[in-house]
Amino acid sequence: MDLSEKAEKGSLRFRYIKLCIFFSGLSVFAQLYLFQPMLPTVAEYFRTTAGDSSLLVSSTTIGMAAGLLFFAFKADSYSRKSLMTFSLVSSAILTIISAWIPSLSMLIATGILKGFVVSGVSAVALAYLTEEVHLSVVGLAISMYLSGNTIGGMSGRILATILAGEFGWRNAVLIIGIESLILGLIFWKLFPRSKFFHPQKTDYSLKLKQMRSFFTDPYMLRLYFIAALLMGSFVSVYNYLTFRLEAQPFSLSHFVIAFIFLMYIFGVFGTMITSRLSKRFSSNMILKGSVLFMLSGAILLLSENIYIVIFGLGIFTLSFFAAHTMASQMTAIHAKQGKSSATSIYWLFYYFGSSILGSGTGYLLHAFSWTIFILFLLFAIGISFALAAKNRD
Repeated sequence: MDLSEKAEKGSLRFRYIKLCIFFSGLSVFAQLYLFQPMLPTVAEYFRTTAGDSSLLVSSTTIGMAAGLLFFAFKADSYSRKSLMTFSLVSSAILTIISAWIPSLSMLIATGILKGFVVSGVSAVALAYLTEEVHLSVVGLAISMYLSGNTIGGMSGRILATILAGEFGWRNAVLIIGIESLILGLIFWKLFPRSKFFHPQKTDYSLKLKQMRSFFTDPYMLRLYFIAALLMGSFVSVYNYLTFRLEAQPFSLSHFVIAFIFLMYIFGVFGTMITSRLSKRFSSNMILKGSVLFMLSGAILLLSENIYIVIFGLGIFTLSFFAAHTMASQMTAIHAKQGKSSATSIYWLFYYFGSSILGSGTGYLLHAFSWTIFILFLLFAIGISFALAAKNRD
């Protein structure tokens, strides 16, 4: 296939790719974290602790991690579009079903299954973009995908909080599930099929060789651990900030707290900024700078002044998405062969970090205090900076 046929900026094919890849991120992340802002409500409904209720978020990300491990081997056996369409539609159906599930344990089990099926999108999205989009606009396409992730996470949280307050948390889950199903059907109708990839029988020995090469590559390993630590820290803050803001000295209402999640807009700016800065600075310099700003944002979350907390959350959010955009792009570009395996491992670490730190820090917060909780996150982010400092472009 002539490489000049890759989708270029301005072409109809590129516009469809941008739109649909944005919708895919929107759907995945609206579903993935829809329970996050409702954790206090769900904890009260099921009469359980913050750490136990956080398993509703961690179960989905654990399922994501398991699915990504599976798709690291099997992703190349399926059509890119068919796999992503199946993931989007089936996950939306599971979200809709969740609205009627009676027990916390069954909700957690459904979350694991939903995370597993929706992982098909993350497993191949970056690989699809690097295969089908012209190199000159790969960064733009990846930024659009991650912007969909960001806006999906934000809109899911805000909608879930407002809808749960007005109609109950079960109806909130139902409405977000229906919205995700509509996005999945639009994706199925409009997303272009691959021109530069065709499904192939899985060569397990080749896959294991590729994965072994990534696990023994210090550059890639550092990126993977950076993804795990930063994502775990990010999810921890958004998991438990609602508990913090409901308590003294803030005592904010659910409705006001919902709009705190508008800070996710700064995540969109983070992905856009990295796309622009990458033309002037090295990738690793942008990554290190982003991690440093994330540290400063986390420090401001120690304040008891609501305006300083909001400002710190904005910096923290923007910096996280800038770092994540850069690290994921560096992973996809560094992998000369086995891109789907490389990016699947990246997402595997990303979601394991989300699951382990996301729930573990809840028990830490319950046992100690918000200050100890933030100090632990500062330590994790500091390790990420040390790892980034060791990498070279």
